[in-house]
Amino acid sequence: MNVQISFGRFAKKFAIIGCAVALSSGALTWMFAQQPADFLGSVDADKDGFITRSEFASAMSKWTGNRESLTEEQLGTVLDSAFPESAFAAVFVASGPQNQTPKQSDVDKMMAALPESAPAKPKKPRKVLVLSKAAGFVHSCIPLAAKTIEELGAKTGAWTATVTYDSVSINSANLKQYDLVFLNNTTGEFLDDPKDPAATAARKKALLDFVRSGKGLAGIHAAGDSYHKATGGTVWGHMLAPGIMKVADTDGDHKVTTAELNTLAGTWFDKMDSHNTGKLSQQDFRGGFRGRLFSTVARAAATPGKGRPGRDTQVGTWPEFDKAIGGFFKYHWLDPQHIVYKIDDPDSPLTTMFRDGFEINDETYTFGMDTWSRNNLHVLTSIDYSKMSEADKLKEDFPREDHDYGLSWIHRVGKGRVFYEAHGHSERVYAMKPMLEHVLAGVQYALGDLKANDTPSAKLKK
Repeated sequence: MNVQISFGRFAKKFAIIGCAVALSSGALTWMFAQQPADFLGSVDADKDGFITRSEFASAMSKWTGNRESLTEEQLGTVLDSAFPESAFAAVFVASGPQNQTPKQSDVDKMMAALPESAPAKPKKPRKVLVLSKAAGFVHSCIPLAAKTIEELGAKTGAWTATVTYDSVSINSANLKQYDLVFLNNTTGEFLDDPKDPAATAARKKALLDFVRSGKGLAGIHAAGDSYHKATGGTVWGHMLAPGIMKVADTDGDHKVTTAELNTLAGTWFDKMDSHNTGKLSQQDFRGGFRGRLFSTVARAAATPGKGRPGRDTQVGTWPEFDKAIGGFFKYHWLDPQHIVYKIDDPDSPLTTMFRDGFEINDETYTFGMDTWSRNNLHVLTSIDYSKMSEADKLKEDFPREDHDYGLSWIHRVGKGRVFYEAHGHSERVYAMKPMLEHVLAGVQYALGDLKANDTPSAKLKK
């Protein structure tokens, strides 16, 4: 996972936990009263534009309030207060324009893996619009994925592609010239203009009308991490707590004290203050703190035994899109998680490249019981859950009761067609020839050039 994080996406990516803790109401009220409404906005105590070691340590030390120590659950609740969603997004959402240039070494590997030909002859010249706007977590692979779709079409003659990083391109007039929109790791509310609700509504309508009219929609990886949020209040703190506990709890008593937090703050500050100046600008602090939080969550997410039962806390914020793309992300195993593909439809022209078996090491999404269903989708591939270790299974929060995890699927939306593939986080995926063949076939299906059975899997005759 790229450290250009959105929460948006990073929280949802690493395990979303919406549990409440059993603190007395009096203690909880006192602790929240002592916590700043926005931790990030309070660290610079003297408001001089810089954060010192002592300011950072003081701010972190306040997490324990008037208690001698905190359990992991108590720490999570305190951090939920210290990190409201707006503050968390301020740390993790990348600022400035997205990178649009892939590494040449990655491009060379991708070009070497391109299929020689397309599985179907286009019925007419096809045009694909590749939307690469990420409003949440920004994947480092986005420029490479965009280049991949361009070159797949160019080499095989299946389509020509136009790449855009601007959601303004999604409008009814512009879309008339295209046959398919490819959502390239879009995250968050990627069509929204916070300052113009009318523009947002027009873009959403344009995209849905485009597909329903008979055109195509395809998406890879983080296209399934869009337009959803957690319910039940802020949950970023509960996501952060396991990692912070792991690095701060030096005496192994499964609690964290003010002294331990003070020590951790000092360690983190020294790592962030690479020039040993004794202070950090707001920008340097943000980048450094983002890295520290990232590493703690990554450490916790890679540890077996943190999975929590029950239904996940996610709800869709644009139901029509959520249904169109097929669902939305609730959890992922960290890259590189080894996954063995199960071929759900071995007779499909979209899975011929996997018939000798396929395995991958990549960040791997799961979808919740309330968002993903074979009743709506024709599933092409899914996780062979029986091939996963018990330790890996235990990493997942809110596991599906049926342990049914789709990886790629197709279905109809109105007169149009949709293809989605859940892998595609790491640059290495775009150098895997079977995966490129799969995406090529999926896009040709969504364009209407490759015929395939798209009856929802649950409705197929056994």
